[in-house]
Amino acid sequence: MKKTFGMISLGCDKNRVDGERILGEIRRHGCEITDDIEKAQVLVVNTCAFLNASRKEAIEAVIEGNAYRSGVLEKIVVTGCLPEKYIGELFPALTEGDVFLGVSDCSELFPALERAYAGERVNAVHTGKEGGERVITTPPHLKYLKIADGCFNHCTYCLIPKIRGKYRSYPMQELVDEARSLGETQELVLVAQDTTRYGEDAGKNQFVELLKKLSELDNICHIRLLYCYPEVVTDALIAEVRDNPKILKYLDIPLQHSEDRILKLMGRRGSRAEYLALLAKLRREIPAIAVRTTFIAGFPSETEEEHEGLKRFLEEARFENCGFFAYSREPDTPAYKLKGQIPARVKEKRVRALYRVQREISAARMQGFVGKRIEVLCDGIDYEKSCFVGRAPFQAYEIDGCVYFTAPHAETGKRYEVTVQKADAYDLYGTVKENIL
Repeated sequence: MKKTFGMISLGCDKNRVDGERILGEIRRHGCEITDDIEKAQVLVVNTCAFLNASRKEAIEAVIEGNAYRSGVLEKIVVTGCLPEKYIGELFPALTEGDVFLGVSDCSELFPALERAYAGERVNAVHTGKEGGERVITTPPHLKYLKIADGCFNHCTYCLIPKIRGKYRSYPMQELVDEARSLGETQELVLVAQDTTRYGEDAGKNQFVELLKKLSELDNICHIRLLYCYPEVVTDALIAEVRDNPKILKYLDIPLQHSEDRILKLMGRRGSRAEYLALLAKLRREIPAIAVRTTFIAGFPSETEEEHEGLKRFLEEARFENCGFFAYSREPDTPAYKLKGQIPARVKEKRVRALYRVQREISAARMQGFVGKRIEVLCDGIDYEKSCFVGRAPFQAYEIDGCVYFTAPHAETGKRYEVTVQKADAYDLYGTVKENIL
């Protein structure tokens, strides 16, 4: 089956890694991969199902993809979280799909397609296993490493445990081998639903041990840590981030709220006081640390006073980077049944208010870099701004701000010393003369 494949991958960076494994399976079978959907004979739609908006986007992508059948498109494969969770409803309703696979059914892609080309619509969810090698879809100097799947945490608003199951750490040696196989990597980004619980499903937390082993690889220059749950940011992890020169001084720590009553309703383990104490410890132990976090606005029964409390928490905590989301009422989650559901317009208003607070905090921080020299990893060229674009260590790929800079010459994947000339709320602008770090 020497077909040309295209892919639309939706959702988070964990989903991106799953998609890269599917592309690896396609490449292993000797098939061509195109980024031009009009040239694809088989279209793979790698879906997200975390929120209602994500499910809607995924279904629309399949329906829109179906329009390409007037050209060379022959089959549509629907894979990922949406069929994993909703295959019972999805298979009879989404007739545009020819093949349906779950999150771990990579090995069934080609057997299922053989059946589809024989005239069958194929539900192959829960019949295969995860793939092996990946086709990297990020810039070549930056790669993700997914270290686990599933989740131990049962936050009352979240579907992930019901989509991806219990937490499962991938074997350490396999992760080390995979990281080695990725080749020269300026930035290796570790992801999972909760990276900090790595190894606990086998009885012992091994996250720090994994970091040490990955740091020994000569092809890995720096490591960035995402999705570190606050209650598992231990003294040992803090010491490793502080003392290991390969680990960027950056932690993504999803907090979701600051007020104790709401945190309890969310099923979160921390408290306002504990969060502030953790931040103080991190900044004391690692003065250069940048902390990114996310918050949910408008959780059921959240009062105006609690919303104002979250705004005050932002002003006190002064995070380097923040994301805010309106609570999404998801069926099959405990929070769906909670009393005090808040109207959408109120939730969106609260999101905007939180962003206004954080924007002022971020703008003041960015202004502090003006006139200083900072290290920047070049990600390429921004053709709209007619300059190079990159990121400082305190900026994660695609989720934080950027550094835009001019230079006589710059190469993607190289590090430069940028003199910052101006700043806005999230981005920096500067120049490079000659030096390469």
